[in-house]
Amino acid sequence: MNFKEMNYILCIAKHQNLTKAAQELYISQPTLTKYLQKLEQEVGGKLFARSGNSYIATYLGRRYMEYAKKVLEVNQDWQKELKDLTSCNEGELNIAFPLMRSSCMVPQIMEVFHKQYPGVRVNLREETYAIQEKLLLDDQLDFAIFNEAKPHPKLEYETLLREEVLLVMPAGHPLADLGVIRSGKEYPWIDLRLLAREPFILHFPEQTTGHIALELFEKYGICPSVPIRTRNTVTCVKLCQKGLGLCFIPENYMKNIELLKKPMCFSVGDDGAYSTLTIAYRKGAYLPVYAQDFIRIAQQNL
Repeated sequence: MNFKEMNYILCIAKHQNLTKAAQELYISQPTLTKYLQKLEQEVGGKLFARSGNSYIATYLGRRYMEYAKKVLEVNQDWQKELKDLTSCNEGELNIAFPLMRSSCMVPQIMEVFHKQYPGVRVNLREETYAIQEKLLLDDQLDFAIFNEAKPHPKLEYETLLREEVLLVMPAGHPLADLGVIRSGKEYPWIDLRLLAREPFILHFPEQTTGHIALELFEKYGICPSVPIRTRNTVTCVKLCQKGLGLCFIPENYMKNIELLKKPMCFSVGDDGAYSTLTIAYRKGAYLPVYAQDFIRIAQQNL
């Protein structure tokens, strides 16, 4: 077993195709075929069963890859620690972010982090969904940031931000006066039952804000019209400002979106509606000092 061969086999398994794997590895397809044939001779069996142009891992192949992943993870941890011990704050971070969160979170974090670690390269993987699953599958990711999800036993979690999910109305909306000022609350509170006949622009149900909206509607026994759904939070707000419907938005988005005219925001739910943003990394994985500081800076600057 050597690192190159392990990476080659894992890449073939990922694509189930030699040509695509060779393209990703920047080698020729005949070269990759020779590596595979040589390794199969060494282990004494087939790592892949071929079906047309598809390469499907055999039981032997799957067992090989289980050990290969462990070896590569240990080597990756060693390389990170070695850099910590021998370099002057140089290194690399690979972080998975929610696509729509990136624009309103990254500038705040990176402004502070880059001053402290100018030699650390940060690669942001902006993802649209299933970020926790991507962290579990992609060994190159150091950690991931996403909304609360069902905890996985192979991951460690830290709370990054607990924020209120706000109801948004265009400025001057005729129902805005129904908001009630509550002691100690930043935003006026409004009873969602009063908005039952209003159209809503929502995120999709698998998105955190979309899921929270549906829970609120169910709790208050209303079923408003939803003429538009979108994954894009900025689009939600801008459509709302055009008078096409009300929407829900996490507070941190609202504070960081650049708009010519701010809409009106309200608290909803008995005690407010909230979502939790977490940061997760693999249990037992080595996090360099600069990675630990990135987490600390994120917690302090959001």
